Amino acid sequence: MTLLAFLSAAASAQAQTAIVIGGALKFDNDAVWQRIVDEAGGPRARFVILATAAANPDRAAAQIVQALRRRGADAQAIPVTPKLAPDALAAALRDPALLARVRGATGVFFSGGAQELIVDTLQPQGRPTPMLEAIWDVYRRGGVVAGTSAGAAIMSRVMFRDAQDVLGVMQGRLREGIEIDRGLGFVGPDLFIDQHFLKRGRIGRMLPLMLAKGYRAGLGVEENSAAVIHAGHAEVIGARGALFVDLRDATTDPRLGAFNIENARLSYLDRGDRIDLQTGAVTASAEKRASSFLDPAASDFKPYFKDEPFYADILGDNTIAQAMAQLLDSPAAELRGLAARLKPRQDAGNDAGNDAGRGARSRMEAPMAFEFRLYKGADTSGWFTGAFGGEDYTVVNVHLDVRPARVASPLYELIAPPPQDRPATGAARGQ
Repeated sequence: MTLLAFLSAAASAQAQTAIVIGGALKFDNDAVWQRIVDEAGGPRARFVILATAAANPDRAAAQIVQALRRRGADAQAIPVTPKLAPDALAAALRDPALLARVRGATGVFFSGGAQELIVDTLQPQGRPTPMLEAIWDVYRRGGVVAGTSAGAAIMSRVMFRDAQDVLGVMQGRLREGIEIDRGLGFVGPDLFIDQHFLKRGRIGRMLPLMLAKGYRAGLGVEENSAAVIHAGHAEVIGARGALFVDLRDATTDPRLGAFNIENARLSYLDRGDRIDLQTGAVTASAEKRASSFLDPAASDFKPYFKDEPFYADILGDNTIAQAMAQLLDSPAAELRGLAARLKPRQDAGNDAGNDAGRGARSRMEAPMAFEFRLYKGADTSGWFTGAFGGEDYTVVNVHLDVRPARVASPLYELIAPPPQDRPATGAARGQ
């Protein structure tokens, strides 16, 4: 390769931009929609939309076309969907006119829906179709590939195909072609992507997959938010944020016989924050840098929180991010939480003679749970700001251990009122 060709190839690789949207993207989220258009050329942006994953492809594509056009882009739908008859779909994937339309674009947008429909359509049995090759041509020459929800899931080389049961994944259900599958790999081989991340507690399923597939870096993007990935960096935009998972120093103990991990590092990135995906170095937004830097090791550190809560559902809505912020801005060295499927007692009654047997059986059949231990290290720090109208944190390098555990089943029993005093039976009335 000549020097000129090498420099041209390097410039093209640097120009590639993947925009990973965590799902539930609102059409009035100008920060994300306008950034998508701007990254693809602003007034010169030409987008093609693939609603391949959508349950109603025509409606989904029309809504995305309208959202992009409102921000100044030339946008049009590409009718490639498994809703077509098999012969029509096969023809569309090779249609010279459609392929030329894709190659003439500066950006490609994948809708939400079911990500398995995207890979099964564009990459059946792992073999790229001409349509997928045309999309890669756009990306390789410096174009934008954006996707929301299912369209975000396909961004890494491995994806979750259908794994709604987060605790089930932690308990070992991680099967090829069922829970996991090949992705399309736009973010490269070394970064794993997940979506709807904080809302659905998906840290629980990301960690086992990363260990199983050898990933050392993962990025989970929250709903109505996006990560703009370019030249080895990610910038978070939109309503909330993203969680960066760093397993470079993590270990696992096979003797425990179940999923476990020690010394994972988590960083919560708020809107406007940037991260170097190779080193994990975080650059906070201008609003954060103009506000409060938090260093728990500093002599003048004055923590805001005083209590040290236990999180009974660490996989709850945004709970992991809340726990990280609580730990950062408190005197606590560590906080703990539980991930478990807790079931109420099903055999309640007055069968007191079987209480002992039931208790022994409960202990033996108690469901597997997982303890999350979040703790500070020498590298733990962050920022706080009220500039966005709330209490917003950026949290860098909180350490995490996860270990299998067992919980009592049932975890609790309701308190019954004492029996009412009743009149003696057999007494004659009126006496």
